[in-house]
Amino acid sequence: MMKKLIAILILTGVMILGACSDKSATSSEPPKQDLVLNLSSEPSSLDPGITTSLKDGWVMEHLFEGLYTLDQEGEVVLGVAEKVDKSTDGLVYTFTIRKDAKWSDGSDVTAHDFEYAWKRALDPNVGARYASFLYVIKNAEAFNTGKASLEEVGVTALDDKTLKLTLEAPTPYLEKLMTITTFYPVKKEVVEANENWTLDPSLYVTNGAFQLNKWEHDSQLELIKNKEYYAKDEVSLEKITFKMINDATTAYQMYETGELDFISTIPTDQLEAAKQKPEYIEFPTYSTAMYLFNIRKEPFNNQKVRKAFAMGIDRKALVENVGKIGETPAFAMVPPGAETPEGDFREVGGNYFEEDYEEAKKLIAEAMEEEGWSTFPKVELIYSTSENNKRYSEAIQEMLKKNLDIDIQLGTQEWSSYLDTLGRKDYQMARMAQSGVYIDPAVNLEYFLGSGTNNRTGWINENYDQLLKKARVEQDETKRYELLHQAEEILMEDLPFMPYYFLSSNYLASPEIKGIVYYNHQPPVFKWAKK
Repeated sequence: MMKKLIAILILTGVMILGACSDKSATSSEPPKQDLVLNLSSEPSSLDPGITTSLKDGWVMEHLFEGLYTLDQEGEVVLGVAEKVDKSTDGLVYTFTIRKDAKWSDGSDVTAHDFEYAWKRALDPNVGARYASFLYVIKNAEAFNTGKASLEEVGVTALDDKTLKLTLEAPTPYLEKLMTITTFYPVKKEVVEANENWTLDPSLYVTNGAFQLNKWEHDSQLELIKNKEYYAKDEVSLEKITFKMINDATTAYQMYETGELDFISTIPTDQLEAAKQKPEYIEFPTYSTAMYLFNIRKEPFNNQKVRKAFAMGIDRKALVENVGKIGETPAFAMVPPGAETPEGDFREVGGNYFEEDYEEAKKLIAEAMEEEGWSTFPKVELIYSTSENNKRYSEAIQEMLKKNLDIDIQLGTQEWSSYLDTLGRKDYQMARMAQSGVYIDPAVNLEYFLGSGTNNRTGWINENYDQLLKKARVEQDETKRYELLHQAEEILMEDLPFMPYYFLSSNYLASPEIKGIVYYNHQPPVFKWAKK
């Protein structure tokens, strides 16, 4: 399905190019291979082992490469590894690193770089929120939770070009998993020489198609072609500039005047006009938009309040009147798109609740009686600064007032501060979107693991955690998905969050660009793009 979608999008891009005037054809000079994109705001981190942000990952997808990577069709292929040998029991992988794999400073990428990067991300003192994705490695979870030593973690550089990986159990989805940023290498000498290595382009080294050249904080990032990249001949672009323009209207105007070559947020009042453009692209993505509940704070310590909020909004009105780009109402955690032996995981699992305002009011009344509240506690909903988040949050505010007679206040924060606030659990209700870093229901569900460093809700359910751990090692595919369905059922009963739609992405890309690769689980990749 994913491969088919990407093929359609690439073909559409070719048709668009053919339909539009070719500016470069009438020019005496070949077009400069520079692109200007909009990142919208400052990255929270460009440390592959630390970041959890899709936005940060978009930048780093162009800066780094792991042992596995994705090709232009969305298929997993070998990246920095030129060969891999697997043991017959599926527990041991031995990777041979490419001889021509280099860092942007000209030094060799080694097996030691991978061993160091993964063990660093697992170090509990580092606090990597995606450390749980490394738990497939033998003793990784034990080390991350203080129950094993660093030396017991099952990853070892046998020599400069040979990496031995030992797993807790055979992991059929390992190749997909290892394409995410947490599995990227980092260079020990660089990381340990300066704690601010990610903030200074002169210190920052990469091993992917591009390297970081400039960073004007809160303004723009500039990436240039990495001349040391082993596949540099596949890279046509000389420079990618990521602007940080929060206002969607300003970004749209800059696209119209040619100051931006690509935008991913289109203002509502320009959406219909944008849809008429031949270069407009829209498709569903493997991602769930939700509001997190901090169950450690009133009123969301009460499950009935959480369920009432989930039942108290009109999702159809939201996607049709606010979003307008093909989103679909969400009544579960896992989005459509994950194929199983029984069919699409979402279709098999179905919806877990219905919108029912009268029932929601009853639940609120019951919760108030249980908690001894004479008046309903004050609620603040926070979101990261963007026009889209603002519009949705204002609509949710209005619906909860109209349908449940509950007043909520709104607050907004810049992205980095926002993530810090959520990490400290210093909130009541917060907007978040969870995108599968690869397409598998476990990725979505492990977001709420009690031991997971990415769970910001304070919710812990031992039965839920055990089902996910069993699924991680279950070799029978059908049984594995049954365990995941059981886990989702527990999650959707306790509701430490409120899903409201499954995302759809829409973009405007200059007709002069060809070769953009669109995946349905992460932002587009410009590695193969060309003007």
